[in-house]
Amino acid sequence: MAGIIGRKIGMTSVFSAEGKNIPCTVIEAGPCVVTQVKTEEKDGYSALQLAFDDKKEKHTSKPLLGHFQKAKTTPKRKVVEFKNWSTEYKLGDVITSEIFLEDNWIDVTGISKGKGFQGVVKRYGFAGVGGQTHGQHNRLRAPGSMGASSYPSRVFPGKRLPGRTGGDQVKIINLRLLKVIPETNLLIVKGSIPGAKGSYLIIEK
Repeated sequence: MAGIIGRKIGMTSVFSAEGKNIPCTVIEAGPCVVTQVKTEEKDGYSALQLAFDDKKEKHTSKPLLGHFQKAKTTPKRKVVEFKNWSTEYKLGDVITSEIFLEDNWIDVTGISKGKGFQGVVKRYGFAGVGGQTHGQHNRLRAPGSMGASSYPSRVFPGKRLPGRTGGDQVKIINLRLLKVIPETNLLIVKGSIPGAKGSYLIIEK
């Protein structure tokens, strides 16, 4: 879908007309530069490649430098493709948060916070063994039985076990856009979104 690249600023809260305190997230959305226009004739599909967030030339490879120079822009850190645009854009055009309207619904994709190696209670929400009776002292957060005994004598693939948690790409759909501040390219979105402060986000209409 048509959209823009952004950065998570942090969370805050706003009051509704009814006086309710609504938790929301502040996103810096753009400005993004069109660094490539893909067409059905040349590439087999139509899309716009957008780039966001400046970086130094010395940290950019020569092929990428040439790619950004074609669009007459400085090197960027984040590059993402977006499809299904209703408006036509040319190479080098700048897209800002003005493509969004207040009180609309958007989808936001980000990389969730990494939690490291965690047990099944934190990783999958297991309830743990109830109570501490009969001398039990260290089995409260254990996963419990893993399956059959003598047959098939193995743990089936896909069994939910302890392991590394977080650091995954997560998409939250149907978030309400409370406010658009075009002067500073800020979006105020109802609720929380994945990722740490300063992490990149993909915001789609």
